Amino acid sequence: NLQMTGSFKERGALNRIAMLTPEQAARGVIAASAGNHAQGVAYHATKRGIRSLIVMPLTTPLVKVTATREFGAEVLLHGANYDESCVEAVRLCAEQQFTFIHPFDDPGVMAGQGTIGLELLEQVPQLEAVVVPIGGGGLIGGVACAIKELRPAVRVVGVQTSRLPSMQAAVEAHHPVTVDAATTIADGIAVRRAGDLTLPLVERYVDEIVTVEEDEI
Repeated sequence: NLQMTGSFKERGALNRIAMLTPEQAARGVIAASAGNHAQGVAYHATKRGIRSLIVMPLTTPLVKVTATREFGAEVLLHGANYDESCVEAVRLCAEQQFTFIHPFDDPGVMAGQGTIGLELLEQVPQLEAVVVPIGGGGLIGGVACAIKELRPAVRVVGVQTSRLPSMQAAVEAHHPVTVDAATTIADGIAVRRAGDLTLPLVERYVDEIVTVEEDEI
């Protein structure tokens, strides 16, 4: 809650934007998001004078659309859900030569989220275990890599809602799989398919994945 946009998502967005070449920055960035990633990209792009276009689902709450616009982004409402918004964002990216900033399946984004792991090690010297929520895997991928490379003995446990156990299913299958659509109170981690780049990090660095029922949440 102490992040500029109220979410850790700005860490990954900032790191990825900082990696842009001058030519990429001149062309602008694009992202698909229903909220926190959108605001992170918008805020940090605007701070650097970079154009940002965010594609959001038609069902996105007005407060999130307004916040994203107030951070300086152009907002395009398209699609019934994130997946449809993402397809449109990828199309526009190719058409207008933007740089696409994925909410989790990007090394730069994951590295930005991994700064949380570095801060945990700095602030809790006797750290024994970390419990991390899993959606697409960007947060746990970055945090687990940062912690395990520095302190291999620290235990990293991932948690998913049992309604959408996409990372657990991917680990079991050894490749990303798309799980059935479902609703959950944990809407921030309601991702139907784990990332192609996040999965290998989870397989390498995460000790255990557990799922949690809705009544427990």
